[in-house]
Amino acid sequence: METTKKILIIDDEIDLLQMVGFQFRSKGFEVQTACNGVEGLDKVHAFRPDLVILDMNMPRMGGIEFYSKICGPNGRPMFPVLVLTARANVQGLFKDLEIDGFMVKPFEVDELIVQAEMIIKNRSKVVSTGLLEHPRKVCIVENNQSVFDQVSVVFLNADYTVIPAKSGTAAIEKMMKDVPDVGLVQLGLTDIPGDVVIFRLSQMATTMGVKFVLYTSREAKHDRRVMERISVKTGILTFVEYKEYGELLENVNRYFIPKGD
Repeated sequence: METTKKILIIDDEIDLLQMVGFQFRSKGFEVQTACNGVEGLDKVHAFRPDLVILDMNMPRMGGIEFYSKICGPNGRPMFPVLVLTARANVQGLFKDLEIDGFMVKPFEVDELIVQAEMIIKNRSKVVSTGLLEHPRKVCIVENNQSVFDQVSVVFLNADYTVIPAKSGTAAIEKMMKDVPDVGLVQLGLTDIPGDVVIFRLSQMATTMGVKFVLYTSREAKHDRRVMERISVKTGILTFVEYKEYGELLENVNRYFIPKGD
């Protein structure tokens, strides 16, 4: 890294706090630590970290309250945030917070450092909007097994690599670990609505370069005007009401057509 990057780690587990802080310092980071949200608030604005690593469950002031206090008027945090959380809390986390990344406890410190470095790198540069020509990788997010199987066949036959996800929570986890070129996301997911999944992923440094297609079947009969408002609000560029599965492939393929063709 060209300049020393700053990390603020907030966690009430003292042994973990010391161990993680030591490992980040050994990689050349400037590190400050806090045992709870109150101490974190005392430090965050003066320290101005490049990344806040935030535990959710802490005494005095937990992660949710700390997060709310560092959000600006637009409702987004003023600093990049990577959350440490238990797996049981993952779904609610994605619904409620605009974060750059997460790690499920227990975790490997090396993996935490890699994700932290990626977040800082992506936040400090203009993210490229180009896509790799080969191999083309799509994450298909669909909770209906029959529909998923048929859509997957269409894409596999078109020489795509398919990343499967059967829920919004699984999609966010998988795309952060194996970043696709395109996310093809069903609107009516059972755990987190598809538009919310896309919005959350588009705000995370790891996945903000992914192109997204939000889709539903024409039989679902969603109000088109409502869907257009959702698309504008979340920044979704492509919304498809399909009749044939090939229509989904056609819309994803458009992202791979060179500009000017």
